[in-house]
Amino acid sequence: VNQVANLTLVSSACDMVSTAYASTKDSHPYIRSVCDAAEKGVKSVTEATASCVQPVLTTLEPHVAAASEYASKGLDKLGETLPLLQKPVEQIISDTKELVSSRVADAKDAVRS
Repeated sequence: VNQVANLTLVSSACDMVSTAYASTKDSHPYIRSVCDAAEKGVKSVTEATASCVQPVLTTLEPHVAAASEYASKGLDKLGETLPLLQKPVEQIISDTKELVSSRVADAKDAVRS
């Protein structure tokens, strides 16, 4: 999970969502009260679940470690195959806009000629 969260694409997307969420909460008092209630509910459920799940996680720890190592190797290969994962969302959007603009310009030139 940490390795996925540290991917530039995932990290920048989370930052964007977090900023939008905070901005929305700050701008709209009614939404803020709903979000605050939802956050408290999620926190309570997380705390209750953590205490119940801990004994199971302890039992499964060797299996989880093996799965984690396997997933880590897969993510390393995926990162090599898809360099897009190492780019921030803003750059991907900018590159996509440039590509679309270029293709549209090429299409216009083709129609003109």
